[in-house]
Amino acid sequence: MAKEPRPEIDTSAPQSARIWDYWLGGRENYPVDREAGDAVLRVLPGIADSAQQDRAFLGRAVRFLVTTGIRQFLDLGSGLPTVDNTHDVAQRIAPSSRIVYVDNDPLVLSHARALLHSTPQGACDYIEADIRDTDDVLAGAARTLDFERPVGLMLLGVLNHILDDTEAEELVRRLVRRLVPGSYLVISHTCDATTEELDGAAMRRAVREVMDRGGTPIRARSPEQIEKLFLGARLVEPGVVSCSRWRPDPNRPPDAEVPHFSGVGIVTGDS
Repeated sequence: MAKEPRPEIDTSAPQSARIWDYWLGGRENYPVDREAGDAVLRVLPGIADSAQQDRAFLGRAVRFLVTTGIRQFLDLGSGLPTVDNTHDVAQRIAPSSRIVYVDNDPLVLSHARALLHSTPQGACDYIEADIRDTDDVLAGAARTLDFERPVGLMLLGVLNHILDDTEAEELVRRLVRRLVPGSYLVISHTCDATTEELDGAAMRRAVREVMDRGGTPIRARSPEQIEKLFLGARLVEPGVVSCSRWRPDPNRPPDAEVPHFSGVGIVTGDS
């Protein structure tokens, strides 16, 4: 049986998933990604911790959704496989969970098999698609997910690559309209908030650093702008906050704020 051709991977410019992998301590990155990642670290030294906190938020959010009865997940812009991916967390608690990942990055595609190690009781699938192509995404996901039942829609670190606010909102609206009430919308997003712990101007400089190097376009938004993305969903407590502050472990001291904010909303059907 002939091997499938390896996807063509562009190593001439930094790519967000590979930079993220570098900050997480992974190995699926190239010199151009490490150079960009180090340049951002000089401007925003806490960004690597932010990557770790965003991954920890994914785990807490998935566990929360599973406790509410969610057994289906649509993870858009899944990124490179690492520890505790959506299916790892969900199926550890509920082995019958079904997960569909979507990404259009060739390097992610080359590692997609790592995202497909499902339990026998559940299912995992991977779709190569641009999340903007919602009709294709939803049609492909319907092979594994039953959209007549609640779904957890995961949009972690992906809407910040859609620079236009109207386009980002319309994308969420199209996706949420397909979900039945009782589904959940989970978002994490690069944030340029300025607080006692965060420097929004430094985040904006970091974004420019990546884009000036030819990296994946990225947009930091304010907490208020991120909240507006929860179309057709009612935010659960504590609303849109730093990833490190979304329902953290109450038995340990709170972690510092990081410039990635997140929230979880329950779909109401009013989109």
